[in-house]
Amino acid sequence: MSVYLKDIPLKEALNRFFNELNKYNLHTILGKETIPLDENALGRVLAEPVWAKISSPHYHASAMDGFALRAEETDGASPTSPKIIEVGTQAKYLDTGDPLPSWANCVVPIENIEPLDDHNQLEKNPRNPAKIRIRASFVPWKNVRPMGEDMVATQLVLPAGHVLRPVDLGAIAGCGHDEIVVAKKPRVAILPTGTELVEIGQTVKTGDIIEYNSLVLATQVLKWGGKAKRYPITADDFEKIKERVEEASKGHDLILLNAGSSAGSEDYSANVVAELGKLLVHGVAVRPGHPVILGVIYKNKDKVVPIIGVPGYPVSAALTGEIFVEPLLDRWLGRVPHEPIEIKAKLTRKLTSPPGDDDYIRVAVGRVGDRVLATPLHRGAGVITSLVRADGITIVPSGSQGIPAGEEISVRLYRSQREIDKTIFAIGSHDMTLDIMAQYLALHDRRLASANVGSLGGLIALHRNEAHMAGAHLLDPETGQYNLAYIKKYLPGIPVMVVELVERQQGLIVNKGNPKGIKKIEDIAKSDVQYINRQRGAGTRILLDYQLSLLDIDPNQILGYSQEEYTHLAVAAAISSGRADCGLGIAAAAFALDLDFIPLFNERYDLIIPQVYANSVLMKPVFELLHNEMFKQTVLSLPGYKVEKMGTIIAEID
Repeated sequence: MSVYLKDIPLKEALNRFFNELNKYNLHTILGKETIPLDENALGRVLAEPVWAKISSPHYHASAMDGFALRAEETDGASPTSPKIIEVGTQAKYLDTGDPLPSWANCVVPIENIEPLDDHNQLEKNPRNPAKIRIRASFVPWKNVRPMGEDMVATQLVLPAGHVLRPVDLGAIAGCGHDEIVVAKKPRVAILPTGTELVEIGQTVKTGDIIEYNSLVLATQVLKWGGKAKRYPITADDFEKIKERVEEASKGHDLILLNAGSSAGSEDYSANVVAELGKLLVHGVAVRPGHPVILGVIYKNKDKVVPIIGVPGYPVSAALTGEIFVEPLLDRWLGRVPHEPIEIKAKLTRKLTSPPGDDDYIRVAVGRVGDRVLATPLHRGAGVITSLVRADGITIVPSGSQGIPAGEEISVRLYRSQREIDKTIFAIGSHDMTLDIMAQYLALHDRRLASANVGSLGGLIALHRNEAHMAGAHLLDPETGQYNLAYIKKYLPGIPVMVVELVERQQGLIVNKGNPKGIKKIEDIAKSDVQYINRQRGAGTRILLDYQLSLLDIDPNQILGYSQEEYTHLAVAAAISSGRADCGLGIAAAAFALDLDFIPLFNERYDLIIPQVYANSVLMKPVFELLHNEMFKQTVLSLPGYKVEKMGTIIAEID
């Protein structure tokens, strides 16, 4: 059997899916169950409303420690004309929460009375004097919690569809219940398939892929109120996958079949669905996540189990959960669909998008000055760290070919507004100390969001007021100074502070044992050496071009000069994987991937901070960190770094 991929719009795909489920009454809660009212009820969804069985409080109660009496007895009392009340006949002492006597209608706090009795008697029982003096009048029901103040019997306490919070459990208990009726948790089977997959924790070899999509999907299901069962990996075998799907359909309400889905002949997922049930959708016009499958598996003529074929790429898999699984679980639990917080933000750079798809773009979000900015992150469907770093999602609708820089966009937030306001945007050159800085700042109520666009890119971002600081290591060939000449050129009229972060080694990163015998810059021009470069505008690229000019080497002589990466670690990864023989980078990146390093230069890496932010509360923890000895020692543990002048102000430029 061969089932071909055909993309359809997202709205049409959802309509097909839910219309089919409606035929089998799968458009509402799956069932109800009665559970004890205890801590396990937290997060469950009420399937029936909660009505108060009893009032709370169910009697008139004293609101504080004091003496119950009739308010009328205090009429006319004043500091100069006090009232004397006899305890026992006119007043009675109560602790907070005690029932109010039927003849009383207020409570005078113990601190507002003066006991009148024999001294020895008061020593024995200070709360039971013979008489009390009161120097103020009280109105009826003062300091009393009347019956039903909180809840009145038969009153609606919580509606069906409500997701239970800790305070809700207290209210339910307070009105007389010890059990509640909640929606049954949907049971979701997650079936990872693929011959190339290996379980988490296993040693991987070339060609192996660690299977973690099922972990992400399972925890999404748990977060959204369902029960998840992760099945073992099934190899790419039609009959085995079919058998596993049939098994899962017997005890679950939903099946997530996680596998690659394409128009190829080995599209097992779609073929299995078509043979065991009904294939409704094979391909949705969303990006990432094109090859989504929607269908049902027949249990009998009256019952089906929905099945969603989840793409294999991790970002596609996670977004498939958000787009298709969460809305379905909302229906089955009877709760109001989740509405993410949306904010407006200015786009920092142009976005291009295929016109036929709804494009889900991951963005980093931060407030710089009086503007909220959104910076697009890596768009690869296999880059799960782009979701880890994402502050939200913006959707470029089908029919649009992109969004220009500076345009206002809507962002669905993954983080709270407070986290956004506590975010420091660092754009510029890559350095591994920024990752350490991010960890330390997280302990001081700040979040560092960094983008690696090169030193020049960082200065341009500062010029556009799109960052709080930029890392740079731009060598001026004429003066031998770092950064200052470039700041004057690219940031005219913008007062900035230049602060030294580290001194670090730059050199050639090569494979273990240096098989090509590379020793100096000239060697990268050899005909048998494959080089990996940094992007234009990176300080490392500028340093390389300067050295090549001194040596009169034409960049066209270098094999791989046009092959670019955006970080030192990416350069090291290219060499470790065999894509290249060498690249210019920092020592720490080489040692991180167990490569050899040939030191050639020492350079200064600075933080360029506009004065308007240097003096802000937001940036205060950064300056404190630059003088933190533990932070310095952590940086020193990385190869090739010096921190003697960390935190030194190199210049303040007006």
